[in-house]
Amino acid sequence: MKSRDNLVRLKGFQVNEKRRQLQQLEMMMAEFERMAKELEHQITLEEKKSGITDPNHFAYPTFAKAARQRADNLQVSIRELRGQQEGAELALEEAESELAKASALEERDGGMRARA
Repeated sequence: MKSRDNLVRLKGFQVNEKRRQLQQLEMMMAEFERMAKELEHQITLEEKKSGITDPNHFAYPTFAKAARQRADNLQVSIRELRGQQEGAELALEEAESELAKASALEERDGGMRARA
């Protein structure tokens, strides 16, 4: 049956697309984590250079304040991406399940045609 073959191909495409989306999310999270670590390193260097580590001190370096804010924003983004990752993992599992069902139907239909 041609329609079953098309359905299996469609479901396979959907599974591949979900995997690609999940991989993109993982890459984005890894990049954000790398950027946040780099910012933390820069903050530490700036604090050592100025000798002031208290962000509430009136002479705390402006660069360190800005870098700390960017690092915090990256952490918020990472948390949001983790939520999206969980949703993408569920969608992938669902798509894989649908592909397995469609493959089983095609296999069953192929067996019936072979007997006929």
